[in-house]
Amino acid sequence: MCSVKISSKGWKSAATGLAVLMVIVVQVLGLEVGWPQDSDSLRTDEEIAKQEKIYGSRGGDVPSGYVTNRALSDYVEILPYGFCDALASLSSSDRWLDIGAGAGQAILDYYAPVGGAPPAAKCTGYRGRARAVAMSIEDRRTEKWQQQAASLGDDRIRYLSGKRLRQYSPEELGKFQIISDVYGGFTYTEDLSQFVEKVLSLLEVDGIFYTMVQRVHLQHGNDKPGARYETEIVDAAGRDVTVCSWLRKTTCALVGCESKSEWDAPTELINIRKVCSDVSVARVKLLQYQAGNPPGRRFQLEP
Repeated sequence: MCSVKISSKGWKSAATGLAVLMVIVVQVLGLEVGWPQDSDSLRTDEEIAKQEKIYGSRGGDVPSGYVTNRALSDYVEILPYGFCDALASLSSSDRWLDIGAGAGQAILDYYAPVGGAPPAAKCTGYRGRARAVAMSIEDRRTEKWQQQAASLGDDRIRYLSGKRLRQYSPEELGKFQIISDVYGGFTYTEDLSQFVEKVLSLLEVDGIFYTMVQRVHLQHGNDKPGARYETEIVDAAGRDVTVCSWLRKTTCALVGCESKSEWDAPTELINIRKVCSDVSVARVKLLQYQAGNPPGRRFQLEP
């Protein structure tokens, strides 16, 4: 028997040649090779960049359906039953945060003189008007806001812009008895769990978050045949999970839902009462995001 001795240099040369041959074979077979590109992540980044342009749009560039001047009467109609009464129950030392406030018209209506805006009078109790904070990604204050703020002072109404909710510290915002969101962060965020957790952290115990979301699978299951959905949640097996079922996994929270199958788009009106401080929100990860008014979003429950 004879043996062949191969130098280390020869082994390296052979290994290199084998690697090159493997790459050629894989390419010929049409298989993926090398370091995979995270195309889904890149696509999501592109869609979020498109969404940023919508947020910053002005004048004639604002796309149809992107409303920034909803009145308090719209809030009363769109938000869950009891919002107006809850607002009326606040005293002058209590606080209300409106997320996605746009021009802040709802707060202006709330502070309008009695008789000047009937919905404002209805939602204002005998204990006085609460201190109110409007929050918007873009600064959409009007001259009317500037005049009202100047007459009332910053201790009564404030306007915050330029940052996402998650970017504000607890010290910057403080605590609130009521937080509202009408087609705001709850409808547009790409990190739904973090958003809800942040909102609940800003509520006083026994405070309430009022919001809504359209084009979702409804809690009562009476969706119209052929309904189109914009916000979806699925479990690990890909089965649909309703937004309300997911929210009810939250600790220290009582979740109420009003399913509106008779509306043009299947809509869930949601209220969340914080009942203790140890809040924990079930995590969902973003699977898909498509820019729009509102955007299309698909999430998956994490184990």
